[in-house]
Amino acid sequence: MLELKDICFARENKKILDNINLKIDTNKFIAITGPNGSGKSTLVKIIMGIEKPDSGKVILDGKDITNLSIDKRAKLGIGFAFQQPVKFKGITVYDLLKIASEKEINKKEACEILSQVGLCAKEYVDREVNGSLSGGELKRIEIATVAVRKSKLTIFDEPEAGIDLWSFNNLIEVFEKMRNLIQGTTLIISHQERILNIADEVILMKQGKIEEIGESKEILEKTIKSNAKCCVIREEGVN
Repeated sequence: MLELKDICFARENKKILDNINLKIDTNKFIAITGPNGSGKSTLVKIIMGIEKPDSGKVILDGKDITNLSIDKRAKLGIGFAFQQPVKFKGITVYDLLKIASEKEINKKEACEILSQVGLCAKEYVDREVNGSLSGGELKRIEIATVAVRKSKLTIFDEPEAGIDLWSFNNLIEVFEKMRNLIQGTTLIISHQERILNIADEVILMKQGKIEEIGESKEILEKTIKSNAKCCVIREEGVN
């Protein structure tokens, strides 16, 4: 479904991605982990089109999308969720879901989506997407907008960032339902062991390269043995 061919990227003479080759299959839940500075966020930004590689190709369903804009990639079915969800003063949750779906949906449909991500629909559907919402609430609303969009490929960049432990525990439950909630492939950057454990595959990155691809248990054991403490946070390490 998605293929990266010989992707290289550098900034200020520093190599950030070094000849990345990767194939991501359809309908998979895949996690990317690795030490800070290993190139994880840059890699997904290149997939989304936020950054452009210095060389190499991004192929989606056999089509070269390397030079396509973010908007065009979104229309082809790539969705992106940032570490810090965006607030929209004056826009309600219902408005946001309608915009994300790119079609007219009624409030009943919007409420069903909100319920799926663990929010009491009646309390949230008419709320404004602003600073009155907690980090955990904003994360769930963002997941709801991604779900209603039904992208082929959905990318999450460290969804656990900036939320408390209670919100994180509830967020894990949402991600465990992702295969039914988001009908497509999910690619998620995370340091959290509990997120890695629910992935079909884990991609381990180091120094701009893909070090290894395997099952979560196998990758976790190797990172712990190699003393890569900065790579994986075990259970309670959430803000």
